[in-house]
Amino acid sequence: MPLASSSSSYPLLNLFWTMLFFFFWVAWIFAVITVCLDIFRSHDLSGGAKAVWFLFVLFIPVIGVVVYLVTRGGAMHDRLERRSQRENDEFVSYVEQGSGSAKGSSTDQLERLVVLHDSGVLTDDEFASEKRKVLTA
Repeated sequence: MPLASSSSSYPLLNLFWTMLFFFFWVAWIFAVITVCLDIFRSHDLSGGAKAVWFLFVLFIPVIGVVVYLVTRGGAMHDRLERRSQRENDEFVSYVEQGSGSAKGSSTDQLERLVVLHDSGVLTDDEFASEKRKVLTA
């Protein structure tokens, strides 16, 4: 059995270290890309400041990314959250316009008309007229 274990050219520990190194390498690439995207998406930085940050991250990547994350990391999350919320609001608005529910569905409109009629805000003629408009639309 000692012969079989010594004939292995790639022991399990070397495999572990290789996988760990690969994981950190991928995480590092992800961090650099995230920082670069945040630099160019920041509306609070001028063009010159964006260029300086990008060059700093490009030519001295380890120090540049760490300094960027320390100085602007907290605001980075806030900008990402605001952008995500804005995109979500735009998507919901687009879907509502596409489905016709921006004004409310016809069922919702009829329910509102019934409530207004029952409370005495609308007369019988006004209720019939509005009901006809909802049903023909």
